[in-house]
Amino acid sequence: MNHAFVFNFIFFTLSVFLSSKTKAQQNYSGNSIFTCKNSDAAGPSATFLYTCNGFNKSCMAFLTFRSKSPYNSVNAISNLTSSNPKELARINGATLLTVFPPGKEVIVPVNCSCLTNDYYQAETKYILGQNPTYFVVANDTFQGLTTCDSLMRANPYGEFDLLPRMELQVPLRCACPTYHQKTNGTKYLLTYSVTWGDNISNIATRFNVTEGSLVDANGFSTQAQVLYPFTTVLIPFPSEPASPTTIVANDPPTPQDCSFKMCKSKKKTLLIALTTSVLVMCAFLFVLVLFLLRKKSVRLFKRRVRGKKKTGVFSEEIREEIAIIEHLSKVYRFEEIKEATENFSSKNRIEGSLFRGVFNNGKEVLAVKRMRGDVSKEVNLLKRINHFNLIKLQGYCENKACIYLVYEYMENGSLREWLSKNSSIEHQSWGRRIQIALDIANGLQYLHNFTEPCYVHKDINSGNILLNKDLRAKIAKFALVQESERMVISDCPTSRVVGSAGYLAPEYLEAGIVSTKMDVYAFGVVLLELLTGKDSIALQDGREVMLYEIIESIIGKEDEEEKVSLFIDPCLVENCRKASALQLVKLGLACLVQEPETRPNIEEVVSSLMKIQANDMQQSISPIISNNLSLER
Repeated sequence: MNHAFVFNFIFFTLSVFLSSKTKAQQNYSGNSIFTCKNSDAAGPSATFLYTCNGFNKSCMAFLTFRSKSPYNSVNAISNLTSSNPKELARINGATLLTVFPPGKEVIVPVNCSCLTNDYYQAETKYILGQNPTYFVVANDTFQGLTTCDSLMRANPYGEFDLLPRMELQVPLRCACPTYHQKTNGTKYLLTYSVTWGDNISNIATRFNVTEGSLVDANGFSTQAQVLYPFTTVLIPFPSEPASPTTIVANDPPTPQDCSFKMCKSKKKTLLIALTTSVLVMCAFLFVLVLFLLRKKSVRLFKRRVRGKKKTGVFSEEIREEIAIIEHLSKVYRFEEIKEATENFSSKNRIEGSLFRGVFNNGKEVLAVKRMRGDVSKEVNLLKRINHFNLIKLQGYCENKACIYLVYEYMENGSLREWLSKNSSIEHQSWGRRIQIALDIANGLQYLHNFTEPCYVHKDINSGNILLNKDLRAKIAKFALVQESERMVISDCPTSRVVGSAGYLAPEYLEAGIVSTKMDVYAFGVVLLELLTGKDSIALQDGREVMLYEIIESIIGKEDEEEKVSLFIDPCLVENCRKASALQLVKLGLACLVQEPETRPNIEEVVSSLMKIQANDMQQSISPIISNNLSLER
């Protein structure tokens, strides 16, 4: 009797266990996830995560994520989802530097496990942006791969207690195959993020699975089940899903909670700015050339200016200057990098992880930067831009967890380093300082107006301006650059402040607003550094103050020209032309106005600098011309 009872008990227990493993994998959440106030008091609910009813408590699982700026590269997506970047690159047929087109469905491998007895999940973290809500994080940022209810449970913050820069724990929806699915050959489950127009039939066709397996895996009542955007369905696979199964899809509409504004620089404005800039440049080139040569009459000068404006001879040269040509960057072998830098010897170290390298049997000196993390944005941008005043990327090398970027070598280092030295004659050249300022402004003008889309550098400072052997300036370090047409500039600003202290515009610090005017602000700080030779942040009465605040206090006062000259770099005092110095100081302060809309745009800055440069050259050569005329007489 006792043996029979034990046998029947064991049989009953196994029957219950196996029956739990043979039921449908999960139930589809439907549109209930949009209420954000669901309960699972009566048992696990699909409005939270997938139920922990698989054969294994943990497994490798996969998600789909549609590429969308700023999460459009291998490293950016892997950081967002806490997945392995190498595995993500491999399964998508990509490299660590790959940037996906907008809307590309990317397969994301994750470690899925039952951290509680109720639900499967893959864990990641997310830093909140401006005006955050659980709903926006779940359905916009993570595209339905998590839910509002599961976010609220995973974090100690109430629905109305979220603040910018808070860190959220994010449980991602994933699952492991049931016993029934394992016996039918299913090895992996992919969590597919539903978008507009999806149905069971077209999903099954695209992923080459049967409609019946989808119905069974998701507890659908019928193959005609209505699917809602921002929900997920599970797709069973007998082997790893591959990148050819994914497509480029249209981006879903943005939730109403989060409005986006486009860059104010529209094509019409761009055309007007370009035309104005070209005409101004042509005019000043002619004025300068004719003044130096003094061989042409005023009538001829006017006729040539009119002629050039009509024929566009100089505009063709300018178009060649600003053309966006995607050049092929060389892919170096790691052995080449090691040999060039003598195995990264200390004698070849420039600073930090930047090394001097000698390539092509000693014929070419280049700079090699060893980096970790996501550099795809910087690499792909540098491949597309082509301007003398922007650092040139020669090539790159991938080796294990490191990326090695190979740049043109800048013999005079950074502007900050150069300003700290004061022994050379070049430091005493007033004209040299103006040319450096103009080089920086020209580089920014190219980024702001002559690329499509326009770009914001976001980290202009004297340490990121490099000088070549001829002391011509080039902008470097594009890690923070962003497309300004896609920037959130009011309701949904950037989630965290990045950049260099002392150079960040107030609207970015206070509200995360990103626009080309923040580069203009940073340029104003650099311009004052160029003039004074001082750091952007100075000590006054034992406290730190911005350099521009000290200088600003004397503008508009009596003898402002004389007082300004007291702040000029001592190396320049003898050669300093006080009128030009005052003009440059006022230009710098105009760039540092608190309200971004009242700052000049970069083309206005370039125009002002060209006028100052032309006047300065005129003052320089006037004594020489007078002496020559005296000798002729």
